[in-house]
Amino acid sequence: MQDRNLSRRTVLASATVVAASATGVVGAAAAPAVAHRRDDRHLRRILSTMSVEAKVGQLFVPYFYGTSATSPSQYDQERNLKELGVRTVAELIAKYHVGGVIYFSGWANNIQDPRQVAALSDGVQRASLALPTPVPSLISIDQEHGANVRIGSGATQLPGAMALGAGGSLSDARTAGRISGAELAALGIHQNFAPVADVNVNPANPIINIRSFGADPGEVSRMVAAQVRGYQQAGVVACAKHFPGHGDTAEDSHTGLPVITHTREEWDRVDAPPFRAAIAAGVDSIMTAHLQVPALDPSNEPATLSPAILQGVLRGELGFDGVIVTDALNMRGVRTKYGDDRVPVLALKAGADQLLFPPDIDVAFHGVLAAVRSGEITEERLDASVLRILRLKDKVGLLRGSPYTSASEIERVVGARRHRLAAARITERTTTLLVNRNRALPLRRGQRKLLVVGASPAFPTDATRSTVPELAAAFDELGYSTVHLATGRTPDAAAIDAAVAAAQGRDAVVVTTDNVGAASAQRTLVSRLLATGVPVVHLAVRNPYDIAHLGEVPASLVSYCWTEVELRAAARVIAGRVEPRGKLPVPVQRADAPSQVLFPAGHGLTYDD
Repeated sequence: MQDRNLSRRTVLASATVVAASATGVVGAAAAPAVAHRRDDRHLRRILSTMSVEAKVGQLFVPYFYGTSATSPSQYDQERNLKELGVRTVAELIAKYHVGGVIYFSGWANNIQDPRQVAALSDGVQRASLALPTPVPSLISIDQEHGANVRIGSGATQLPGAMALGAGGSLSDARTAGRISGAELAALGIHQNFAPVADVNVNPANPIINIRSFGADPGEVSRMVAAQVRGYQQAGVVACAKHFPGHGDTAEDSHTGLPVITHTREEWDRVDAPPFRAAIAAGVDSIMTAHLQVPALDPSNEPATLSPAILQGVLRGELGFDGVIVTDALNMRGVRTKYGDDRVPVLALKAGADQLLFPPDIDVAFHGVLAAVRSGEITEERLDASVLRILRLKDKVGLLRGSPYTSASEIERVVGARRHRLAAARITERTTTLLVNRNRALPLRRGQRKLLVVGASPAFPTDATRSTVPELAAAFDELGYSTVHLATGRTPDAAAIDAAVAAAQGRDAVVVTTDNVGAASAQRTLVSRLLATGVPVVHLAVRNPYDIAHLGEVPASLVSYCWTEVELRAAARVIAGRVEPRGKLPVPVQRADAPSQVLFPAGHGLTYDD
């Protein structure tokens, strides 16, 4: 723990603020932005037709199970009935008048392929338009790319935030947002909970890490602003998260209540600039964080429930007049002090508008409804949030045109060849070469027989595909002869022996690592492979910090994630088909002396170095 804190302080101390060029303002005393005059008369007419129940429902963005709005599988119907009290999302909308829903892959079984997602979106909209006050749903998703992907097969895969930070191109960040946004919009999804605006100054951060653009507030600010513009140019609501900043935590707010110990000056210098930049770029929504920031609210309420943070800082000081959306209300960080009926009420009183993923929709809905009927939440306060949500729906065209998807648009946009080619080019500019002793890379003409071995995380959206075989396939496509062996994040002695044996007769070994620590068996694997005398190339497929634990490897690269597009880019760099161009967006400390920097932010070799 002592080393971890030293490492965090080193990165925090090195964070520089050059956000003035990105935001035009620096510091807490900057004047709040002035809200543009709006003609809300048509929205207020809609609002005037809503019952109190309908208004309360507009605030909620719940999850649900199944690939169809009206006829999910029997298994998903049973799960919906058990957890939501209804069998289908159409029934959920009818019962609670919810203003939106959120899609998840995997556990929620909402996503199979683009055409199915589009059909689901159309079903959700039909259910919403069947309400007494027919208002289309604002359908949401977490499609950050990189490690956090919901729609995989059939859609364009793009590099995640830290990879884009390594690329350093604002144009690439904006293009990635625009491509992702265009494909989401074609599928009937109009709110994406991205980009991450947290500045990752803590290498031990268990929840943000590679989801952040980096450790420098100015660079993160510019990348966030570029992505916001890209998404919103594509007609999708962007969402900067997690306010007031989740980049310096060593605890996951899914399982606990982290505390940010920054002083007010540190918060202004490190955490605030990306959110200022997002607001200056016109971001339509900002997500709260479930953590305590004593420098901003001495009462130590979680930020999601803090009027001082949401109204005083976000709306007052930063001048944000858009939609404030809570992080998921099922997370432990927001449930430590209050019951599930009170949390949404307190979030609204604090200043939130959208209430995401309540653990019990019935309890949450009736908790807010009771608070409105008792006068604890005034109808004027309720109307203010509903009006903000209606503005979002209007902005993305849901209230003035058809909310339904178009088959021809899906065919033209989703996974389009031009999008995939752009994604490949962008990603090739992100792969970072950290070490290249004696010009070990690119691979020489005679190094054709490769062993690909090591940690093999499953793809974010497809557990049947994983890193090591996919990386081997990428080399095969480039003309290499590969064998592969997945040894996992915790290889035992037998797995390590098998890897050493497999290295015999190979021209080179490419070994992948995933989140190496001081006691990681992955260190032993790399050491044993080095001892074979076969040239070893190391690829970190998640954190750039792995190299600090691996000793004298001849060559070391970082891909920042393990998706297909990032693995293919890394293979092309290793093969010498493209130059490595990425630069570290975070510093890497020495493992044996965390107060000392091993590789500074901005480090990245080319083959000419």
